[in-house]
Amino acid sequence: MNTYHTDYTNRLIQEIKATPEEYLPTLLNIVRIFRESITLKPAESSFRQGWEEAMTGETMPIDELWTGIGNDG
Repeated sequence: MNTYHTDYTNRLIQEIKATPEEYLPTLLNIVRIFRESITLKPAESSFRQGWEEAMTGETMPIDELWTGIGNDG
């Protein structure tokens, strides 16, 4: 384990220890949901989901895909 990793691990442990015990289940759920949200799905799973969406008509016209994203107004 490198120093960078160890430092963040230690800081996380300190934050957990400073959290009142009655809030630990909620904190655990937050950490679990965060981890699951950033974990990439395997390519096969992502492709399968995309293929199923395409085959069932869950699509959007290309000109609508970026609507409202990155627009200032």
